[in-house]
Amino acid sequence: MVLPVYKQGWSPEDIAWSQFDRSRAEPWMVEAIKSAALVEYNAPDYVSYLKRVFPDPAFHPVIEQWGAEETQHGRVLGRWAEMADPSFKLEEAVARFRAGYRPAHFAGNEEASIRGSRRGELIARCVVESGTSSYYTAIKDATAEPVLQEIAGRIAADEYRHYKLFYETQKIQPEPALSFWKKVRIAIGRMTESDDDEICYSHYCAIVPADQVTAKPYDRRAYGKNLFGHTLRIYRRRHVQKVIQMVAKAVGADPQGTVVKFLGSTAWRVLRLRASMAGIAQKAAA
Repeated sequence: MVLPVYKQGWSPEDIAWSQFDRSRAEPWMVEAIKSAALVEYNAPDYVSYLKRVFPDPAFHPVIEQWGAEETQHGRVLGRWAEMADPSFKLEEAVARFRAGYRPAHFAGNEEASIRGSRRGELIARCVVESGTSSYYTAIKDATAEPVLQEIAGRIAADEYRHYKLFYETQKIQPEPALSFWKKVRIAIGRMTESDDDEICYSHYCAIVPADQVTAKPYDRRAYGKNLFGHTLRIYRRRHVQKVIQMVAKAVGADPQGTVVKFLGSTAWRVLRLRASMAGIAQKAAA
């Protein structure tokens, strides 16, 4: 079997929308995709923030291109979700999400990165792109719906290219190099933000219609737990290992080293345990 190779520069028109099969769109996967669509669509706020952190005009077109690709991800994921669930309205959900989620570093005018340096900011971006690249690869492997398989494959390829962009840019910053342990702390700090309000509130806005917000008020813990349950269904061992390897490379560790392999195995066992405790069936494929 020859797997497709997705190149940069694709558009929504390149997707084989006519192959959509609603019978293969599992409800829990639809919820996960709705949430992802909102987060991806929110890229313009990140673009503004990154352009302040990196004031060099020569780098701004790169940031804008990255943001355009992320926004496109949100549009195509949202279109798929609207096909799977006609009651879902992407633009309405995005508007509520943006109105309710506005972190201080988006609203401010400071040029300093919240990571302490530009190198630190780029390491944090590498962590994010590591997670999204593996996440969409995992979605592609977990779904039987053909259009979502194609969309997830295209997005995963884009996110991997974004990872390489931020990784290479981090190495050439005109700042003192960060110590290994400083980079590790930044990476861990960004990884632990995976349950923050951006993720949890996006899930809430994605799955609770506007006319039900009074009856179903936002509960960060509850909606974060619900989305994490979907994530547990999606991931397999190879996806977890890939995340650990990419993060390890970003902080300067050997991605093929014994420690990294051990961390990957440990992370997978923890996810398996949490899935078991939650009563979630999880495939054990490598």
